[in-house]
Amino acid sequence: MYYSSGNYEAFARPEKPEGIEKKTAYIVGSGLAALSAASYLVRDAQMEGSHIHILEKDPLPGGACDGYKYQNVGYVMRGGREMDNHFECMWDLFRSIPSIETEGISVLDEYYWLNKKDPNYSLCRATLNRGEDAHTDKKFNLSDKGAEEILNLFMTPDEALQDKKITDVFDEEVLGSTFWMYWRTMFAFENWHSALEMKLYLQRFVHHIGGLPDFTALRFTKYNQYESMILPMVKYLQSHGVVFEYGVKVVNVLFDCSKDKKTATAIEVQRGSKDESIPLSENDLVFITDGGCVENASIGSQSTPAAFNREIHAGGGWDMWKKIAAQDPSFGHPDKFCSDPEKTNWMSASVTTFDSVIPPYLEKICKRDPFSGKVVTGGIVTVKDSSWLMSWTINRQPQFRDQPKGQLVVWVYGLFSDRPGDYIKKPMRECTGEEICEEWLYHIGVPEEEIAKTAQEHANTVPCMMPYITAFFMPRCMDDRPKVVPEGAVNFAFLGQFAETKRDTIFTTEYSIRTGMEAVYTLLNVDRGVPEVWGSVYDIRDLLNATVQLRDGRPITDMKLPFAEKVALKEVLKKIQGTEIEKLLKEYKAI
Repeated sequence: MYYSSGNYEAFARPEKPEGIEKKTAYIVGSGLAALSAASYLVRDAQMEGSHIHILEKDPLPGGACDGYKYQNVGYVMRGGREMDNHFECMWDLFRSIPSIETEGISVLDEYYWLNKKDPNYSLCRATLNRGEDAHTDKKFNLSDKGAEEILNLFMTPDEALQDKKITDVFDEEVLGSTFWMYWRTMFAFENWHSALEMKLYLQRFVHHIGGLPDFTALRFTKYNQYESMILPMVKYLQSHGVVFEYGVKVVNVLFDCSKDKKTATAIEVQRGSKDESIPLSENDLVFITDGGCVENASIGSQSTPAAFNREIHAGGGWDMWKKIAAQDPSFGHPDKFCSDPEKTNWMSASVTTFDSVIPPYLEKICKRDPFSGKVVTGGIVTVKDSSWLMSWTINRQPQFRDQPKGQLVVWVYGLFSDRPGDYIKKPMRECTGEEICEEWLYHIGVPEEEIAKTAQEHANTVPCMMPYITAFFMPRCMDDRPKVVPEGAVNFAFLGQFAETKRDTIFTTEYSIRTGMEAVYTLLNVDRGVPEVWGSVYDIRDLLNATVQLRDGRPITDMKLPFAEKVALKEVLKKIQGTEIEKLLKEYKAI
């Protein structure tokens, strides 16, 4: 497997790998990474679909990319996905997945046209005082010292950030800024999370720094991710004869790690109450989704809280990874990520409004008609003075194909599930859907005397607790996640958010798809380049633009420098006078 850039290899079709007819594949899980691996097996490795078996413990595919209407409960979206135009592996794959919405085009075509005609941007990024615009006004409000802290992190080698927390590299100069409010609520970072992951995010999305305050950096699907992304992939794979097996728990994968190679020898599964073992030869490939950010997730209802299920059970992604990791040091260290759910949980809630009572409050804040079918909030609206650190968003409506006209589905989440609310005086994790709705209605400005009736009669709210939703952000070392294909691996690979690949960032659709692509290309020696992570971190134009944007448009000549440094800067500017460097610095308003 090798990386490439440019379009020379982007449109090339690889030759069929030698011996592919003799090989079979077992894929553990049916999340985005797993479905991507299956799709690359079909498209580029040219494996017969009937040779590919997807083993899923749940009754539905999709993993964390969900969107479903549960009978007698309501519409549920545990989370949402923010995408950008430089998800190179994602768009490489989706150009080949037929749309199920419009005949004759791909999912990429559908997505591209949608976001071209209806570009994303926010008109209100945050509120205060029960629905008033917080007037963040696209500013980061970073001091020079805060900007220097970010620059220092950006330049620190990965190896020096192992096991460090964000609070080890940032102080209140950053953590008290509007920049941090944008960042932590958009990406769900907590102060105690990994400084290494923070650095990787800064580098990965440096080309989008200027688009963070108003979300012009983002693009979204038409519907929820299950209907817009997962279903087209499932139908594509089914059309090629891929075998989906639901209700199958993979308890363990056994390995022979003797000598200089590592070989998967068997998959231990439970089908109902029956234990089975699937023997593996070197021609049987196994792709393992280890861990799981929505493992142990639970939903409540309008009248019941969502349970906080901390205990790790057999047949789940965490227990399976622990059993696998015990067999060889190169298989990672799951305890680094799943041992403290108090530091990895947050909660979401799906609010369905029934009529015209709530929408006017939403329209007042987002300054758009939520029933227009176009961009509404353009991303999350963060309630700055919420003790839960609540944010909410309305994506294009309807968010579900069968959503009745006149209804809206709103997604709400809180980063601090353990703190009492401002209106409902108890922690979010103890609240029913109706109580979470009341807290939200309070913060969007519904008169207090109308809140209880409005939450009860004019909306249905389904809470969701996710104990391990940000487990991958926990401080870690370089070897705590297994490589996609560990050294010496013969017939197996790891997929998803807890597999390690260079430069890319977890908690993205791109990361899942990239691991699937790299796994297939490596094990089957597919002779075509995997698109490298977009190189904006090496592009001086993006670096200059990000530097100026982070300082709210102030040039470097505006910095408060000691006298000697001011003199030195003036000397440097004299030396570049009349050169291409001066032109470039002026173009990006750095001077």
